[in-house]
Amino acid sequence: MEEILIKNLNSHQKEAVLCTEGPLIIFAGAGTGKTRVITHRIAYLLSKGVAPWSILAVTFTNKAAAEMKQRVVDLAPESGEKVWVSTFHAFCAYFLRIEATKIGLNPNFLIYDYSEQKNLIKDCLKELDLDEKKFKISSIADKISRAKDDLKSPSDIAAKAKEDNDLFGIAIAKIYQFYQRKLESSGSLDFGDLIMRTVIALEQYHILLDYYQDKYKYIMIDEYQDTNHAQYMFAKLLAAKNKNICVVGDDDQSVYSWRGADINNILDFEGDYPNAKTVKLEQNYRSTPKILETAHKVVRHNGERVNKQLWTQNPDDGYVSVINATTENDEAVKVTDLISLKSISDGYKLSDFAIFYRTNAQSRTFEDALRRAGLPYIIVGTLKFYDRAEIKDIMAYLKLIHNPNDNISFKRIINVPKRGIGKTSLETLEKFAIIKNISIWQAIDFVQDAGLTKGAVAALKAFVILLKGFIDLKNNASIKEVAEKIILHSGYLKDLETENSPESRTKIENIQELISAIDDFEKRSPDKSLAGYLTQIALISDIDSLDESNGKVTLMTLHLAKGLEFKNVFLCGLEEGLFPIGESAFNPEELEEERRLMYVGMTRAIKNLYLCWATERTVYGKTKWNMPSRFITEAGFRQEAAEGVNRTKWSNSYSRERCNNLSKAKVLYRNDYIPINDELIKDKSLYIPSQDSSPYKIGNIVSHPLFGKGKIIEKNGMGNDLKIVVLFETGQWKKLLARVANLTVIS
Repeated sequence: MEEILIKNLNSHQKEAVLCTEGPLIIFAGAGTGKTRVITHRIAYLLSKGVAPWSILAVTFTNKAAAEMKQRVVDLAPESGEKVWVSTFHAFCAYFLRIEATKIGLNPNFLIYDYSEQKNLIKDCLKELDLDEKKFKISSIADKISRAKDDLKSPSDIAAKAKEDNDLFGIAIAKIYQFYQRKLESSGSLDFGDLIMRTVIALEQYHILLDYYQDKYKYIMIDEYQDTNHAQYMFAKLLAAKNKNICVVGDDDQSVYSWRGADINNILDFEGDYPNAKTVKLEQNYRSTPKILETAHKVVRHNGERVNKQLWTQNPDDGYVSVINATTENDEAVKVTDLISLKSISDGYKLSDFAIFYRTNAQSRTFEDALRRAGLPYIIVGTLKFYDRAEIKDIMAYLKLIHNPNDNISFKRIINVPKRGIGKTSLETLEKFAIIKNISIWQAIDFVQDAGLTKGAVAALKAFVILLKGFIDLKNNASIKEVAEKIILHSGYLKDLETENSPESRTKIENIQELISAIDDFEKRSPDKSLAGYLTQIALISDIDSLDESNGKVTLMTLHLAKGLEFKNVFLCGLEEGLFPIGESAFNPEELEEERRLMYVGMTRAIKNLYLCWATERTVYGKTKWNMPSRFITEAGFRQEAAEGVNRTKWSNSYSRERCNNLSKAKVLYRNDYIPINDELIKDKSLYIPSQDSSPYKIGNIVSHPLFGKGKIIEKNGMGNDLKIVVLFETGQWKKLLARVANLTVIS
């Protein structure tokens, strides 16, 4: 069995698989087969007689966990099904539900998603009489989430704020405390609670810690570079007794510090476990040598990284090109034209193309261009199925049936469809509930004392009868049957049918799809309970719904691209200020993370990689001229080549028929990255930039009559269009049009 398992592994993969005892860190570069190594290592442990229930493997997305689990089952059909493979949040949700009564938690807890978190925070601000304009709800939600990632309680946040004399921080701590109190009273948790409450339980209840340490003797953590402090402590606690912890990750792909990830977790692993064995996986099975070489040229500029470089035996038959556009619309047209061309001339499917960008706002121009070209596309990370209003309405009914004390769900559907319970009546009832320190559902029992009108009282009592009927049904019927009864007997479906508009018909179709999804859950899930279904839905991530065989061009932000691969990748908006974004260029840590994000995007490409930027871009109604991103020059493209592009001829109106004329598709020429298809590039001389004859060179010291002395750090364009960036001694940097800037060259 051992020989079969390691037969097709390279030497470093074998080394990682065969190292089963003690701490192990695997630095697995992009496309080096890390999932293969993890799953083969699990199968190898099983072949050596390790009990499947003593192995725990956790990762970050449901998609990755499902793939990992299936591979384990394929490798070890008899015992692989019994190995626990899941996301961090799924395991912790399971742990908390199983151990709820032992740790003082309601086992019927709900898991609030981000929108429900924000609604609860909105309630907190209202009750605390705080202005939403001064206290942005999304910002507060993020601060609370980060606090939980760091295992910080409201009192911890308050103490630090008082120490720093931070009045805003003190207010945040108060909101956090109030928010947590409301969560607990409604019997709910948010995402941050899942891991934080698990860690706290393991720290406080030593009997539980001993039990789970003995149960899971072998622990594997995927994507370790993305773990936050709470996840780090979770792994450390479970592994403390047996020390059989294997972490797999790549410090070059750590890009989530903004949501709590700490790159030091992977960089300091050998400090946490002095006897740890280190294995580096550097042979890439995904990309061409050219792509890997170019990506390495970028990431090697980072100082905080483990020394390694990917290599491959793949044929060097792809290319890396820079595409410059005049505007963001021109950028979208050029990218779309090239997709049209290559899908016809090279036989690529549309699902072989991906367009990555730094911010969601950049998707619009690509959507417009793709629609005009008649090319179907999918955007990952926008409105998800379960975020649609009609789906959230039905889900709110299911949540309220499961836990009637859920005030957020109660307020969402109490008057949906309309029942004659208006905003004023609901506010009156809610204030009464707050005074009595009970849930709104519980307050209905005292509705006569709350000061409501007779009509509202009658409507509320009718709603109670309706909901109790659904609750009784829940105990004797399937989730699908309960959902169908809700849709029918609540009047929700009737309202949509009466409206009979295109929008209402679409909503009905979405609700029918929800019933299909529930049916699918009940067929394949061993846990067919309503609690199990609600937990699964709460843990769905943006990337889980991506169908890579959909025959559509994929659009997404770079942060969502991890773990994916496409034959053709367009990295767009590569301009200073956009990527690297904002002021990150002036913060070493932020700049290194932006560079890692660039590396992630580049290494998603299998065959062809396009680095795209626009000379001008309109942002929030203002047009700005741009310098090409430093990442383009770091990738090995000459500054002049990145700038000298305006003479490249492109048609703005390619059709599928016209794309057969291959000579019209031109990408920026560069000697060592020229596409080798001679039909694609006819006149290479078009792409050789003109000689720069200006007196301004990068590195020159210049003087400005207003800003004083400074150093030229960037250049863009030539002749009358020459623009330069000067970093002045004051610490300011200015973008200047050379012909009117009145600069004097000092040296």
